[in-house]
Amino acid sequence: MKKLIMSTVIWGLTAGLSLAGSHSVIRMGTEGAYPPWNYVDDNGEVAGFERELGDELCKRAELNCEWVINDWDSIIPNLVSGNYDTIIAGMSITDERKEKIDFTTNYTQPDPSSYLAASEGADWKTGIIAAQSNTIQAAYIAATGATLVEFATPEETIAAVRNGEADAVLADASYLNPIAEEDPGLMFVGDRPLIGGGVGMGIRKSDSDLRDKFTAAIDSMKADGTLNALIVKHEIGETF
Repeated sequence: MKKLIMSTVIWGLTAGLSLAGSHSVIRMGTEGAYPPWNYVDDNGEVAGFERELGDELCKRAELNCEWVINDWDSIIPNLVSGNYDTIIAGMSITDERKEKIDFTTNYTQPDPSSYLAASEGADWKTGIIAAQSNTIQAAYIAATGATLVEFATPEETIAAVRNGEADAVLADASYLNPIAEEDPGLMFVGDRPLIGGGVGMGIRKSDSDLRDKFTAAIDSMKADGTLNALIVKHEIGETF
């Protein structure tokens, strides 16, 4: 099991707030390596769309929260084992994941996936396609005629395209867009498949009260327009 790193900044509202179950602090697990969804800024703090979203959800749910960074490939096992209380890490809601954990309602629509390559003639249909392991994109590629190569981090998938190890990478368009804009040697090719049922917070099956608190907070942000404002600000995808 990979190293678990606790965020150094813990924030709260007041000591008298109601908390989920027996938890005095709700630990928010994220990857910290998938901008603009979540990343670690120059001050060593979790930042991005999900940091702003998570902080606001905790305020609305009247919960004291702290942030925990965990590698993607062990993020579900470490939730189940109790190392933190939620996953808020760009995780799409799928039937396979729902066998292991519960989800809140979705806080984003399904984000189109895109193929990013180093040449317009890249074979995105049957070639070697990189994807981060345990993602909806990896599962999608595995069901096509392409050859899947998996990597632990999203940065490694981009490196595989740049060094010729893969013909293209398949990932969320919101992650790939700024990379393509900054690197003229990379370009989009092929289809833009719509995969998954949107992104939600992962919660242990035993924590139904916590799931319901966050679902209610998400619904309130949808209702008053603040969730759409965050989606537009961070260029995540379609609004509600």
